Amino acid sequence: MAQAKKGDTVKVHYTGKLPDGSVFDSSVKREPLQFILGARQVVPGFEEGVLGMNLNETKTVTIPPEKAYGQYYEKRVAIFPLKELPPDIKPELDKMVYFTQPDGRRSGFKVTKLTKDSATFDGNHPLAGKTLIFEIKLVEIIFAC
Repeated sequence: MAQAKKGDTVKVHYTGKLPDGSVFDSSVKREPLQFILGARQVVPGFEEGVLGMNLNETKTVTIPPEKAYGQYYEKRVAIFPLKELPPDIKPELDKMVYFTQPDGRRSGFKVTKLTKDSATFDGNHPLAGKTLIFEIKLVEIIFAC
């Protein structure tokens, strides 16, 4: 039976849940997710879960934060006075705001608190610090040459 190995391009359907059972993402009503095993296109724990799967196999993998989006870091949360923000930054609660770093990279921050004088920005990934549970079905393997 065909097994997925490093270098193969694979297509999977998945449903991602948190330990409380809430679904945070699913490909079931979309096209399957396609990626190359070993190319770091998905979080490490997801890739490890797919490695060695057989075509049409379904399995559930539990991924700890360190193999998903990392730990949650308080140092990635900052409060800024609204009057000190650049004029093009208009924070809205629960929306993303993007800042250009001195090296030219853009970084996204979620606005987690907004008062009349300040905004709290969180630079952590929304799934940082969380254990993720994925049900994965391998639907196609395009073998590496």
